[in-house]
Amino acid sequence: MIASTSTENELLLKALYERYQNLKAQNLSLDLTRGKPSKEQLSLSDDILTNISAEEAREAPDYRNYSTPQFLTGLPEAKKLFSDVLSIPQENIIIGGNSSLSLMYDTIIRALLIKLPQASKSWSEQGKIKFLCPTPGYDRHFGICEALGIEMINVPLTGHGPDMDYVEKLLLDDPQIKGMWCVPQYSNPTGEIYSDETVLRLARMKTAASDFRIFWDNAYAMHHLDFSSENKYVKNILKAAKDAGNPDRVFMYASTSKITYAGAGVAIIAANEANIAWFQKQLSFQSIGYDKINQLRHLKLLPSKDAFLSHMKAHAEILKPKFDAVDEILTKELGNLGEYATWIKPEGGYFISFNTQNNLAKKVVNMAAEAGVKLTKAGATFPYGIDPSDANIRIAPSLPSVDEIKRATEVLAVVTKIATLERIDL
Repeated sequence: MIASTSTENELLLKALYERYQNLKAQNLSLDLTRGKPSKEQLSLSDDILTNISAEEAREAPDYRNYSTPQFLTGLPEAKKLFSDVLSIPQENIIIGGNSSLSLMYDTIIRALLIKLPQASKSWSEQGKIKFLCPTPGYDRHFGICEALGIEMINVPLTGHGPDMDYVEKLLLDDPQIKGMWCVPQYSNPTGEIYSDETVLRLARMKTAASDFRIFWDNAYAMHHLDFSSENKYVKNILKAAKDAGNPDRVFMYASTSKITYAGAGVAIIAANEANIAWFQKQLSFQSIGYDKINQLRHLKLLPSKDAFLSHMKAHAEILKPKFDAVDEILTKELGNLGEYATWIKPEGGYFISFNTQNNLAKKVVNMAAEAGVKLTKAGATFPYGIDPSDANIRIAPSLPSVDEIKRATEVLAVVTKIATLERIDL
């Protein structure tokens, strides 16, 4: 509870600074900056290193060799697995390499250079283009736009997805808005799940640009934290867009980067027939095919949807105690009245969105760093690295142990209280 008099405030600050100095003396070195799987999570997939033999690799279509044209877009069995898991028709899926981010980057580069289906010109031939960016959001999405000179427009999130009244108005008025980023299931970093209404409005809305595309990054579609209860799933936007008469509207992405090996997973792009044909044509010039051996060993590890879900449950059993520890320490230290900060307790995903009082996030991040706790840079969850409120901090609790998470969260709580109390004018 925040003190009610200046004397009480001074005493509280003194005690907090003593705690802060004691925490600094522990020489902590803890990193909560990125959503990396822990060693325990990575070990769940260690069979992938030995689960295929040379004989299996040599079987037709000889996975060791270049792809024949029919396998350019991936092994049929791999497409079926993702089809079953994500409820997408197999013919609408291309299996890529290890990174869905690379597929997103490739898609945007191609749209800049090569006109999309039903378009008369490429994006780069139409002047300065813009993307809508729900915020707080994923810094690497924003990095792609900044690197390619695409103007970004902040769109607030509501707890059920982007503010659709604002989105619809912007898209109806401005033909230069060509794209929109979406992380619909357990959004990075807010953890929110897009509501059915939000998905339907995204699918049905009118746009001034005929070549507008939604970049649907479904990275956390199966990353539930609690498999003991019925989990929520986002409505299928590919079907919704088709039903709404806008079949070309969506590119969907997913990967196993946080499911198997982060640096050696399998990624996909999914879209309607026209978009898939457009992407596949350019892919035929870029590559003779992605890594079939890696697709095969993923299929051996995760041969079915049931096996996939069982694997994800094992991830949840490792992750959930870490997320619970963050919430437990924050609640104990900061209370739940929002006097010092507010935060989200997500049902899945990899992040916790933490909000200080306005104009304090940078100070909190810097003070935590001095105590040996690295947090994501303040502002990183907004385009151009600028949080207008200087309030949001993304917490990534997956990599450290539970004990390390507790110590790191204590540091975060202590410095948040110090920063808040130091600016109170009692």
